[in-house]
Amino acid sequence: MSVAIHGIGIISAIGKNANETITHLREGRSGVERMRYLPSEHKELPVGEVKMSNSELKSELGIPESQVVSRTTLLGVYATRQAISNAGLSVSDINSMRSVFISGTTVGNMDLAPDIQANWSLGSETDDIVSLCGLNSETCTVSTACSSALNALILGAEILKNDEADIVIAGGSEALSLLHLNGFNSLLILDHERCRPFDDTRAGLNLGEGAAYVVMVKSGLAKGDVYITGYANRCDAFHQTASSDDGEGAFQAMTGALTMANIKCDDISYINAHGTGTPNNDISESRALQRVFGDRVPAVSSTKGYTGHTTSASGSIETVICILAMRHGFIPANVGWKRQIDGGITPSMGEEHAELHHVMCNSFGFGGNDSSIIISDSPLATKEKIERYDSEVMADVTITDESQLNELKEYISPMAARRMGKLMKAATLSSMKVLKNTGIEKPDAIITATAFGMFETSKKLLDGLVEGGEHSFSPTLFMQSTHNTIGSAVAIRNKCHGYNITYVQGEKSMEWALRDAHRLISKGRAKTVLVGHHDEFGQLYSRSMIIKRVTK
Repeated sequence: MSVAIHGIGIISAIGKNANETITHLREGRSGVERMRYLPSEHKELPVGEVKMSNSELKSELGIPESQVVSRTTLLGVYATRQAISNAGLSVSDINSMRSVFISGTTVGNMDLAPDIQANWSLGSETDDIVSLCGLNSETCTVSTACSSALNALILGAEILKNDEADIVIAGGSEALSLLHLNGFNSLLILDHERCRPFDDTRAGLNLGEGAAYVVMVKSGLAKGDVYITGYANRCDAFHQTASSDDGEGAFQAMTGALTMANIKCDDISYINAHGTGTPNNDISESRALQRVFGDRVPAVSSTKGYTGHTTSASGSIETVICILAMRHGFIPANVGWKRQIDGGITPSMGEEHAELHHVMCNSFGFGGNDSSIIISDSPLATKEKIERYDSEVMADVTITDESQLNELKEYISPMAARRMGKLMKAATLSSMKVLKNTGIEKPDAIITATAFGMFETSKKLLDGLVEGGEHSFSPTLFMQSTHNTIGSAVAIRNKCHGYNITYVQGEKSMEWALRDAHRLISKGRAKTVLVGHHDEFGQLYSRSMIIKRVTK
């Protein structure tokens, strides 16, 4: 079964709608410029800002100026309303159906900081978008760093295929914030010029912001619909902020998507690469592409030279760009490229009158959360198992007291433990204990639920930003602050390259995690799944369980 994309909405540095986006892409005009709206000291850093202030966004959306709304939410509402309109639907149409709204984000409402307790739960930002759009949809928030929005689309496709909804709106939204601008800057991976993905002189990425959402249905409704025919979520299981030399996670994500779509490598017309412009990413992704496609790599380009790296929203923004390229018959140029990397790919410098039947979009995040999706101009007989399996909880370990953390020495060295925060210690301990109790070396998938993520670490970052300013940022703390840090750390420790996702939807986070685990097993995609629920806001709580396939 191929899921249809029936409506699209997009806002980014190169336009506040699809038409403006197409114009900039075809003309090769970048939206990465000097900083105008973010109140940062680092004016030397070019960024891909949406060319509207919060006041202007509120005015266009009909939201009172006095109403406190995060920029991430405003961008999300802007793109969501577009997607609904583009699908030819009304809010009442959607509310009359079983609907789910899935959003990928990492910043969420954090531009409203320093009130971390009110703004750190990412699920509240998703709920705000739904409320401001007048929807009654069930809500879900995915946070896997820069692959968040693409994983939101993948989850949406799975929900529709499993008949858990009639319609899904999925995508992601991310606004520039002092937190992640300074975090990336502390890692020394921001370019002081416009980024040059896949170029030999590349020196880093430019951060961007924006949002994109798509309306997804079980089957095509109108001419112009495109179809999600293949996808895969895998983990590089290598490092929290760097990709492996051979791009193993990216390789597995791309091959997994091709396998599901049941098409050959030669069938792919175009690849929108993750292509951040960092020295590490571009050579790693190049090698992964060469491993998959050999000496016949299709036309490839990164569009981050236009939009900047929109982090958690990049997967949906670039998926919409792929759809626009398919509908209008062009390949976006890899702006800024001049000289090939030794051993790297040669990106496309643009092409008009292109016939794009199957396009691939790559989205890779911190922690090695790598995902790929294939969009086709017609539905395909995808290659998926139809046999259904039952599942049950095999083992369960809970940590609620700091005194229990002394047991961690059985699994890791004191040196490694000293570098961990309280929640990471608890999550590592509960995960390692439940794996030991079941005799499982590594599970087929890792699914994490959390309401606040690495709260202690993140609070230290924000407190430092308030007290010491932007030049006091700690790269070590930043690397440990993303919500998917826990799930990816377990994968890295156990070399688990399988499915890896993090749910951040307040009290419903664990419910979403368990639904996903049972779905994976039911459809034959996993035999064992490590599910963890980890939080430290208020009281330490870390629960890990193994869910296994039941032999009939």
